[in-house]
Amino acid sequence: MSIHALSIGDIRSLTDGELIVNAVSGMNDGFEELVRRYQRPITSYVFRMLGDYESSLDVTQEVFIKVYNSLSKYSSEYKFSTWLYRIAHNAAIDHMRRNSVVAMSIEAENADGTFQFQIESGRPSPEQDHERSEWRNEIDAVIKCLPPGYRDLIVLRHSRDLSYDEIAEVTGLPLGTVKNRLFRAREMMRQMFIERGFKGI
Repeated sequence: MSIHALSIGDIRSLTDGELIVNAVSGMNDGFEELVRRYQRPITSYVFRMLGDYESSLDVTQEVFIKVYNSLSKYSSEYKFSTWLYRIAHNAAIDHMRRNSVVAMSIEAENADGTFQFQIESGRPSPEQDHERSEWRNEIDAVIKCLPPGYRDLIVLRHSRDLSYDEIAEVTGLPLGTVKNRLFRAREMMRQMFIERGFKGI
């Protein structure tokens, strides 16, 4: 089938890699589908880093412009989503630097964190749904209090569900540093939750 004769259903059934091939070969629908798939999660990720919705929209637009201009350089040995989040990560850091928000560099520590955030499980009752909504709001509030160098890693791990290896690829940090900083970030969050009156964290 000609790439110019694909239906919406056909387009949406293609893998990211196939969409990239089609986009590079001149099929605009291929890139539009990539944007459709990733615009919301990328905007959410950037917003969690910046804390400003208008800025996150601007940065997300920059990200997809960079992606469009760099598609021919994409290497299929990496997951497209990892490559995309790396571009988004760098764009958000650049935005913070331009706006005098310094992304802190934190010394790595030798520790292995096991603390996990349990947000979703099963089908909640209305009461449980309300409690989880409040809990997510508390988590968001605590995440916003973290230094940028920690906040970024927590968002990638717990909101975007990236693996440690993927986070290392996105941020350019050594794998051990990623694990150590995540441990520190979780411990900082644990302390903040305790200060907010949450027990058993």
